[in-house]
Amino acid sequence: MTADTPPLESPDRLRADMVATLIEQGSITSPEVEAAFVAVPREKFAPEAALSAVYSAQDVVVTKRDAAGKATSSVSAPWLQAEMLEAARLFRGAKVLEIGSGGYNAALIAEIVGEEGLVVTVDIDPFVIERAARFLAETGYPQVKVVLGDAEHAAEEHAPERGYDAILVTVGAWDCPWGHLLTQAGRMVIPLRFSTITRAFTFVRDGDRFVGLDPTVCGFVTIQGAGAYLDQEAALADGAVTLTIESGPRLDVAALEQALTGERAELWTGVTAAIGEPFDSMHLWIASVDDRFGMIWRDPDRGGDLVNLAMRWYCPVLISPHSFAYLTLREIPRGNDAEERRWEFGVIGHGRGRAELARRLHDHVLVWDREWRAHPGPDFTLHPADAAVPTPAVGRVFPKRHTQLVMAWM
Repeated sequence: MTADTPPLESPDRLRADMVATLIEQGSITSPEVEAAFVAVPREKFAPEAALSAVYSAQDVVVTKRDAAGKATSSVSAPWLQAEMLEAARLFRGAKVLEIGSGGYNAALIAEIVGEEGLVVTVDIDPFVIERAARFLAETGYPQVKVVLGDAEHAAEEHAPERGYDAILVTVGAWDCPWGHLLTQAGRMVIPLRFSTITRAFTFVRDGDRFVGLDPTVCGFVTIQGAGAYLDQEAALADGAVTLTIESGPRLDVAALEQALTGERAELWTGVTAAIGEPFDSMHLWIASVDDRFGMIWRDPDRGGDLVNLAMRWYCPVLISPHSFAYLTLREIPRGNDAEERRWEFGVIGHGRGRAELARRLHDHVLVWDREWRAHPGPDFTLHPADAAVPTPAVGRVFPKRHTQLVMAWM
């Protein structure tokens, strides 16, 4: 180590390592975004966290939780922040709106657009706003306009005359009421939830609609205020297992609780995957053809003897008021050590409708594997709520308050 080399655990060294990782994995692709990540001291926006956590390229830093322990504010994972900034195609002098604050992402934006640009960051939580304003001032970005308010309305109050060149939403939104605030050539990057799935979309204007580009699997803290939407949720076994579905008939929690420990139906599909082989389009396919699609997860410290989920954090499930069937996995025995490790998808059903739900989910997996697995994925468009939108031949329309999201398989 020379006199000019920062110590291994110093913020400068960790920041440089993080940027190198983001470039290597393709999350940073432009010199402007790279320069922003080099310049902004991420640790100043999460002083309560260890430096190793702050500068992990993959990890979120939670900065506030509610009484139940659920995260309500965080500094997003660097890889996702970088990819969203790249998708927004920011430029010097751009006018940018950020929905959901914290300070760090606003500082990155401010670095890219420069002092001649405009950055407005809006959050509903006074705790978050106070921290963001203080951290931005302390790190040299006092020009960022930090706004306390419900983004459903407050964003419009601070919009420039000709609109924003980019809108970045850093909370999980169920709807998108901000399209009219965007310039004709502007871009809107938003993690949008539909049928319990969240994808980060880059929306670009096409007449009176927006075309969604490059949907990315992601997770964000849920938006609060007027834009919030409460899914139906059934917490079973004192919260060890939770079922969530966006709409449909009211769930019978007592019946589902009884189903969890009752007789099971089990089917195996013959459909397999290897480590690292993507299959997230399966979720989209099932959600597009079955309105009983939802999510099941278990407490990581409990519930292991109750459910055997295919995925730790987000696992597809079909839910009726009294029954459910979810995706599971089992490893396929290998003939020799040279063979690739593979896992087979299966389905486990609970409740009196377990056989029918399990069969439906099983068949959805087979159709996805046979017809859509090799497909690049569905097209997404976002339309005004009052627009006449035909139902796609293969796909689904997700109606919302201000918009309609159309998912179409071509």
